[in-house]
Amino acid sequence: MSKFGAYLKTKSFRNTLLMAIASVILVVLVAFFSLGFYTDHGAGIPVPILKGLSVDEATNKLKDEGFNYEIDSVFVSDKPPGTIVEQDPDPGTNVKEARVIYLTMVSRLAPNVALPSIEQTPYITAASLLASYGLKVGDTTYSPDIARDMVLEVKFGGQPVKAGTKIPKGSKLDLVLGDGAGAAEVVVPNFVNQELDEVRFSIKGSRITIGTIEGKGLITDSGSATIIAQSVIKPDSTKVNSGIRIDLIIQQVKKNGGN
Repeated sequence: MSKFGAYLKTKSFRNTLLMAIASVILVVLVAFFSLGFYTDHGAGIPVPILKGLSVDEATNKLKDEGFNYEIDSVFVSDKPPGTIVEQDPDPGTNVKEARVIYLTMVSRLAPNVALPSIEQTPYITAASLLASYGLKVGDTTYSPDIARDMVLEVKFGGQPVKAGTKIPKGSKLDLVLGDGAGAAEVVVPNFVNQELDEVRFSIKGSRITIGTIEGKGLITDSGSATIIAQSVIKPDSTKVNSGIRIDLIIQQVKKNGGN
């Protein structure tokens, strides 16, 4: 050990050690610069901005700049079909010529989805479930039912549809909701010989609504005109379902009782 220790202190050992370290550094530097030269490190063509372009515009641009490309599609309801919505690599990335650029465009045809079961569910729940399937709520109408805002029926294109029906993604569905009043019947008062304004005031807060108002003869003041006839949905009954509209015929009657 004494001879080895003495050798470690010699100039010859120090020179050998320095040469070994220098050789390692030289090998690392040669490898680094050789790899950079081989891969053309730091050089390349920046990827153009393709998002928002039509698929034809994007592909023509890539061809002009020497890139290859692959295209996938996805359905997006609020973007025009054929629009590029994603690209990989990102815009501005330096890549070598002939590199494959991956594009995602909006599909030209909406995929079909199965209508989820939303009948007899609250409106808020139904709207949320439809959104998760990529469907939208269109018009909402009300029908007599004891449950307020409960979905009673689903319509697509004006026709009733049931759960499981295939519908294009992004479509709007019309919902028939319960009005909370049920199918209770109400007594229809006799409006004949009353003035129109009196009738309007008397039915405030009731379940009766006035439908069409037809004038007979010259009407100078509809509010003071007298009701001479009224429609009843069931001619043989004084009761109708709540919410039914009652049509009226009015006539301007002189105060002295003449026509």
